[in-house]
Amino acid sequence: MTVVPHWFLPTSGDGRTIVARRHADRGEAGSTARDADIGYLAQIARAAEAQGFHGVLTPTGTFCEDAWLTTAALLRETRTLRYLVAFRPGVLSPTLAAQMAATYQRISGGRLMLNIVTGGDAVEQRRFGDHADHDERYARTDEFLTVLRGAWSDGPFDFTGAHYDVVGATTLAAPDPLPPVYFGGSSDAALPVAARHADVYLTWGEPPAAVAEKIGRVRKLADDLGREPRFGIRLHVITRDSPDEAWAEAGRLLDALDPAEIERAQETLRSSQSVGQQRMLALHGGSSDALTISPNLWAGVGLVRGGAGTALVGSHTEVADRIAEYHELGITEFVLSGYPHLEEAYRVGEGVLPELRRRGLLAEPPR
Repeated sequence: MTVVPHWFLPTSGDGRTIVARRHADRGEAGSTARDADIGYLAQIARAAEAQGFHGVLTPTGTFCEDAWLTTAALLRETRTLRYLVAFRPGVLSPTLAAQMAATYQRISGGRLMLNIVTGGDAVEQRRFGDHADHDERYARTDEFLTVLRGAWSDGPFDFTGAHYDVVGATTLAAPDPLPPVYFGGSSDAALPVAARHADVYLTWGEPPAAVAEKIGRVRKLADDLGREPRFGIRLHVITRDSPDEAWAEAGRLLDALDPAEIERAQETLRSSQSVGQQRMLALHGGSSDALTISPNLWAGVGLVRGGAGTALVGSHTEVADRIAEYHELGITEFVLSGYPHLEEAYRVGEGVLPELRRRGLLAEPPR
């Protein structure tokens, strides 16, 4: 399969430095130079569509705007771009989510993708009134996705479990096509849920050997169930015409980080229950001294940003080389981003995507 590129909508704000937002807090006041207003997000969405990205990921949490509402407002700004809507299953009825997705799919002309975020930070989960522990949240997600798909089935769907008890779950009409389910999680509790439900299993950008080991575990679990999910990876990108220019930009981003802000961010991130977040932290150990953790893979973003904390850094050819390397492992979907997201959508679209196309690796954009 060829590479399917996606971009990112910074609904917590954007700027020319790394935006220091974590799932467990709202960041520092004035920490973004560009507000996440609908006009700016529309510029990014149109740029992503024009450059041939298939979709855009929109995050979820109290640190950003709501993904469902924001992307619905952007539907009329684009014609072919898909929207990867992230949401937390523990704070929404699965039958209501099935209805929302079905409506969204009809009004968008089939452009919805669902990113299931179980939630790895207890502080933020409690803001939503969710006091379930880590493993319980994944068990609930398992049931949630069972009910979600059941509500789209031919007849009313009944389900009784530890977390949900529904009778006659259904929607006006099933979405057509069914929106693909994207799912991430690195813990022992998460991987079986991914194997049972994910159309696309997403991982954050770790060195290739670590990525290969993780997706190998999911592939084995899914194979035992007779399923064949696709695999995707979430990465930032710093790409320029030459390697020196790219690394100079990485250095500029690093120099702009306040050491006090790095320490505050690391303290917050270390308290996360997310296994994936702890894996991100282990890549740099909170130190800015050795951030190149694999060829062209830089962990500087994760010094202050929760979630995806690594970036591919290099010339357009080098970045394409690394994407091809991940592709050889079985990764087909690449959710990319860069600061600021508007300008970097053009850099990646005009520099890296043509290189992938020349190699025969790039999927055709949506029509």
